[in-house]
Amino acid sequence: MSNVTVRSPQPSGALSPGDFQHEVTAITAADAGSPHGLLEAIQAWVWGVPLIILLLTTGLVYTLLLRGLQFRRLGHALWLALVKRREPEGEGDISHFQALMTALAATVGTGNIVGVATAIGAGGPGALFWMWVTGLLGMATKYAEAVLGVRFRETDARGEKAGGPMYYLEHGLGRSPVGRGLAIAFALFATFAAFGIGNGVQSQAVADAMNESFHVPHWIMGLVTAGAVGLVIIGGIRSIGRVASVIVPAMIVLYMGVAGVVLISNAAEIPAAFRLVFEHAFGGQAVAGGALGYTVLQAMRFGVARGIFSNESGLGTGAIAAAAAQTREPVRQALVSMTQTFIDTIVVCTLTGLAILTTGAWESGAEGANMTQLAFDTSLLAGAGDIVVALGLATFAFSTMLGWSYYGERSFAYLFGERVIRPYRLVFVIVIGLAAVVELDVVWLISDILNGLMAAPNLVGLLLLSGVVWRETRSYFNR
Repeated sequence: MSNVTVRSPQPSGALSPGDFQHEVTAITAADAGSPHGLLEAIQAWVWGVPLIILLLTTGLVYTLLLRGLQFRRLGHALWLALVKRREPEGEGDISHFQALMTALAATVGTGNIVGVATAIGAGGPGALFWMWVTGLLGMATKYAEAVLGVRFRETDARGEKAGGPMYYLEHGLGRSPVGRGLAIAFALFATFAAFGIGNGVQSQAVADAMNESFHVPHWIMGLVTAGAVGLVIIGGIRSIGRVASVIVPAMIVLYMGVAGVVLISNAAEIPAAFRLVFEHAFGGQAVAGGALGYTVLQAMRFGVARGIFSNESGLGTGAIAAAAAQTREPVRQALVSMTQTFIDTIVVCTLTGLAILTTGAWESGAEGANMTQLAFDTSLLAGAGDIVVALGLATFAFSTMLGWSYYGERSFAYLFGERVIRPYRLVFVIVIGLAAVVELDVVWLISDILNGLMAAPNLVGLLLLSGVVWRETRSYFNR
């Protein structure tokens, strides 16, 4: 079988097309004025230092405000999410567990396979440390998003719960012009982003992986993927929740199992791998015989970027899924929601990163999916890494489409009412089929830009509403 290749990495459960321009060809003087070059420049500006600082600052503010709640309450949160799983007496459309799996469906994606490799390839082993930092701070951000998502959710004309940043930005900020403007901006960017990061680029990833490894024609894979997604999303959030609660745990456990085999086979190298991570995180180190050097800034830059794209903490999307959960307590669902970031970044991304480091694949010169494939091939049967990566990419991308279809329809319905949901689903499915056979290089960049534009109004709202989150949290634990 041929090596798995991807045209471009992708965010949110799927790696960003630029990941700060590492995967994008540098803009030359000749093409700087072209539409593609302009989009690259906008992408670099949107995901520049100010937004990264805003993302990390928000996580740090909530970590301090809530006195490290993500650490103190993690055990209880995991128990609520994975053991208790539901709160049947609460209002909502799906259980705690199904809401968590829906959010994980959208975030545990190809970025967990390709994205970690890209971060390490661009920023060195130290990038993994900064992914951990982003994930741990992001748990507090994700908690705050979910508290507000449930606190300000509404019941729509169909009797279903509707919530997310567009609702807490508008209602939480007192229906002010500022709040309404931020809400509309978020909903608009999320609606279109769903067709990029949550649809087109995912369909293309599935088609590419299946074609490269199993020679399945792109158009056939497009039809199959579109049909499968359509059958699920036609039933709305309840159908998505049921399917996600089955396939997401299965795919995560299987992937963890394969990565675990690789780590067991290279157990003696694990201490050295951790040493590499910390050395490169705080001191630039030369690698590959001095041919390539990584700096602290590179490690931080790519690690933070990769962590944000992986777990979506700060983008606000998880609050949309949390708002559909059956619960009487915003804090209870928020505790469940923050485990999504823990599972995605601290668990799954760490396994991928350690597999790459302990096998030496990070020094091979391979990139993206090929680096992860090489790491698996060194400890599995010949060619098994190719199969694991191809099937992993396909399954993870499929689940991402399910989660993002809900995010997109909820954002679109906020703008135009529930009557547009069915047409939206139809168009969503059609785009999946077309995207499998159409080149989407520009859509990668547009998707990345829209994700950054989604994050900005959400982060501003989170900081302005920090008092609401604190009061809800204090009230819950006092009781």
